[in-house]
Amino acid sequence: MLNKLLPAITFLLALVLWEAVVRILNIPSYLVPGPLAIAAAFLADPAGLLRALLATLAVTAASLLFACVLGVALACAMATSKIARAMIRPWATIIQVTPVVAVAPLIIVWVGNPFAAMVVCATIVAFFPVFSNTTAGLEATPHDLLDLFRLNGATRMQEILWLRLPAALPYFLAGLRISGGLALVGAIVAEFVTGAGGTFSGLAFRILEAGYRLEVPRMFACLALLSAAGLTINFALGALGTAVLRRRE
Repeated sequence: MLNKLLPAITFLLALVLWEAVVRILNIPSYLVPGPLAIAAAFLADPAGLLRALLATLAVTAASLLFACVLGVALACAMATSKIARAMIRPWATIIQVTPVVAVAPLIIVWVGNPFAAMVVCATIVAFFPVFSNTTAGLEATPHDLLDLFRLNGATRMQEILWLRLPAALPYFLAGLRISGGLALVGAIVAEFVTGAGGTFSGLAFRILEAGYRLEVPRMFACLALLSAAGLTINFALGALGTAVLRRRE
């Protein structure tokens, strides 16, 4: 029980220490606001900040979905054909090492729609962990089971669907948990680069807006919401992976 409560206790103690240091040293809120000032900034406009969070999470969810579909599909293609492997792997590596900030202006011009452009940028960031982990899982399939399938005349598609993909499931779930956090990071970076406002304004836009107005507590409130969202995504995907693997046993 104590082990479960320890993270929350540590977090609360850190907040108390933070507030105490800010008050004792009399640090102005425009430099480092205390937790109470950050909470007050959030309570001043909770509906607006939560709407911005939902806009960011919409980009995150869409990009994570596309990253999963694309990553699994390309990993399966590489597992079925050496030619496909030779064609796909270099491009996947290029996508991994190319900073999304460098290609985002081109994506904005090519795609046109702000929301779709942000989803594409975030998908680029979130794609590689799912792809690489699924590829590793497909390659780690036991050779004796592969030989058994081939002796019984299984086709390549049957081999992928009924043997390789189930064997790669733990690898995929591990990659999915990593990609969940990266999708959120990619969504924020995409919002910063595109400067999307209006209908698609997310938390990154709110951070920029608060920075221009020197509303530092509001900036910290946005960052706190992002941290909470990242933790929630990580724990949710971790719980999903645990539940799926436990049910599989």
